Amino acid sequence: MRPAFSVIFLTTLCGAAQGLMLALVATEAIARAMRVDVPPAFYITGAALAVVLGALGLFASFFHLGHPERAWRAIAMWRTSWLSRECIALPVFLVFTAAYGAAHWAGGGGTLVIGALGAAASIGLFVCTAMIYACLRFLQEWASPFTFVNFALLGCASGCTLATACAAWLAPSLVGALAPCACVLTLAGCATRLASLARNARLEPKSTVQSATGIRQAKVEQKSRGFTASAFNTREFFHGQSGETLRVVKVGFIVAAFAVPFVLTGAGALAPRSVAAALALCAAFVIQYAGLLAERWFFFADARHPQNIYYQRAS
Repeated sequence: MRPAFSVIFLTTLCGAAQGLMLALVATEAIARAMRVDVPPAFYITGAALAVVLGALGLFASFFHLGHPERAWRAIAMWRTSWLSRECIALPVFLVFTAAYGAAHWAGGGGTLVIGALGAAASIGLFVCTAMIYACLRFLQEWASPFTFVNFALLGCASGCTLATACAAWLAPSLVGALAPCACVLTLAGCATRLASLARNARLEPKSTVQSATGIRQAKVEQKSRGFTASAFNTREFFHGQSGETLRVVKVGFIVAAFAVPFVLTGAGALAPRSVAAALALCAAFVIQYAGLLAERWFFFADARHPQNIYYQRAS
């Protein structure tokens, strides 16, 4: 498939926002249970960052629309379309996240209740986003439980890494707890993503040249795809990159999204109250997010549309 950068930014920005929100709510719940005082600035800043990231993701999605002025119609098919459900879940998530930060700003009660609602909206948004792709049975690379698991784990990993970076500046006492969580989530995301790559490498196309062309002869040799000029089928369902490019991107995102952030987060946790450690944790999030952009590009490019059996055959 051809990766759309608007969707790449939508899913990675919102994923980080969702993971950050889940980290904030989990931190508050555990801190209350253990009677640990956490500066309100940590929750306020974290919620503000989550809203900004989510809003940027929502803004990026408009570039994927042919008629952005009709975007409101996207929710019309909510009974049957996961895309429509995502269009509803994202604003709901942003509203609860903003309310969570505002409640901490006001210093009133009920923050944990609002946070729990925001966390539920975050999980619901993960489900809606992942199912947009996992429900497409003819794309075998996506039609797998790994799609939801990877969307959720990678979003939680980047969000927890960002929460750790925020804690390094606003609540250093939390770094010792958040950094290991970020490392574990990063390792878990790496393990499931490698597992999905191994699964996809073993997939065999269910369609053949015979089924694509309707010719039932045992031996069919295709010389042309029927036309030489570019068309919708050749642009939208194939990335146009070489196999070497795909291999470079795959290695790049494994290093940038998993290996480097794991090392930087672990190093930052060793001296949580130093400026160098805080900068290392910030760098961990920036590098991890760059790696996730490459990972999401590869996620789309790795999906082999059955129509390419016919339309990608050049004369």
